[in-house]
Amino acid sequence: MDRTPDFAEIVREHQAMVYSLALHALRDSAAAEDITQDVFLALHQNLGRLEGPSHIRHWLARVTSHRCIDEIRKRGYRRGPALEEVSEPGRSDTDRDPLLRQRLRQMVAALPAPARLMILLRYQEEMELAEIARVLDVPVQTVKSRLHRALGLLREKMGRQRAAVTEARS
Repeated sequence: MDRTPDFAEIVREHQAMVYSLALHALRDSAAAEDITQDVFLALHQNLGRLEGPSHIRHWLARVTSHRCIDEIRKRGYRRGPALEEVSEPGRSDTDRDPLLRQRLRQMVAALPAPARLMILLRYQEEMELAEIARVLDVPVQTVKSRLHRALGLLREKMGRQRAAVTEARS
């Protein structure tokens, strides 16, 4: 059986993921820092109850997602700073088309909070559908339908933006 890493090791390994998920879900760096701190405090209090090292990432993503959802509900979907104004921690900027990346980030940032969270878990955190279902405590089919709707919203936004650009060129 794998040994459970010490708390400092866990924080070093997972803090960028927890903060990034909170930041992109809430669009508020101060709130993301608070959520991150709260999540790691909860981890420290529950570390002995976790099943093992492989369970830690899942537990952190789940708790972070739920804390973000609670915060979003508490705020009534109030907007924080725009996503494009905040640097993305823990990720290198290796994209070949920075303008496309910026537009996509803006469109994701403009999604309703639940859809935005679904996109972030799937594509930023690269979670499988079953893992997202466990994190959010919903059936896999619900994850599929929510992700499908979120992607549909993105397609609509892209279509409207493409139409506006085409019209402006005419």
